[in-house]
Amino acid sequence: MSKELLDFEKPLIEIEEKIEKLRSYVQIEDPRIHAEIEKLTKRSLILLDRIYSKLTPWQKTQVARHSGRPTTLDYIDSLIENFVELHGDRHFADDPSIIGGIGRFEGRPVVVIGHQKGRGTKDKIYRNFGMPNPEGYRKALRLMQLGTRFKRPILTLIDTPGAYPGIGAEERGQSVAIARNLFEMCRLEVPIIVSVIGEGGSGGALAIGVGDRILMLEHSIYSVISPEGCAAILWEEGNKAPDAADTLKMTAQDLKKLGVIDMIVKEPVGGAHRNPAAAAQSLKEAAAKALKEIEGIPGDKLAVMRYEKFSKMGVYKE
Repeated sequence: MSKELLDFEKPLIEIEEKIEKLRSYVQIEDPRIHAEIEKLTKRSLILLDRIYSKLTPWQKTQVARHSGRPTTLDYIDSLIENFVELHGDRHFADDPSIIGGIGRFEGRPVVVIGHQKGRGTKDKIYRNFGMPNPEGYRKALRLMQLGTRFKRPILTLIDTPGAYPGIGAEERGQSVAIARNLFEMCRLEVPIIVSVIGEGGSGGALAIGVGDRILMLEHSIYSVISPEGCAAILWEEGNKAPDAADTLKMTAQDLKKLGVIDMIVKEPVGGAHRNPAAAAQSLKEAAAKALKEIEGIPGDKLAVMRYEKFSKMGVYKE
């Protein structure tokens, strides 16, 4: 469990400090200490539940970006057996901000692809903070095509601020790589289960986000632009990000109402970063259920249904 507390979690500080202090005395055989720890832990969980049941979109953004939130590699370790990572796009290079490979999920052979933000300064720099270059998306597409060739379902995990906007990325065809993935994912004749596990930013997220079932962890976000970017464009003021978060309808709850996603995956009380094992179990159950719903559908029909699903998004009648 991560010890980093967010601003809105400050009411918990006093209780958690008392719990930590008491735990330093656990060697002392005094039942009163254990009873007090249990009492304070219950109070902490009740307060956490109260706080997290009323999070604003901006607060959910903070949770989605929490440094201790489980990453793609964490979920792969928990969900995928015999995972073998595969590297390179066969054109330019390998991109560490996209993790991909083969393994088994619930006994089924699958292809797994996801963004990897990294943990700790050195790893975050190595992973480019989860912002893929074109070679990352080309690697992802290569692995998806591999899955199609061998009739393996594809699981993708979204957690990125967006595609890397550097000059080199643009020179190597960033927009083309993203567009190619969108085009090809609509045609793949195997089940695709997409899970937003943290931050889903713009085309950088959507490039591995065209699926038959879209799952979203309860406190994750998914949007065409970050709240900060939106605030800078609309009001030219970065401190308006909380207002932008309200406007963007980027939470799992908003997107479920709008029909953009199919399922909200419940997180442990206090967010996935407080209990990564429980979060992984919830995601495993949701992904298994989603896969079971579609795995018997013929591939050609599945591709048509997927295309129609995304074609209907944003269409409305006045």
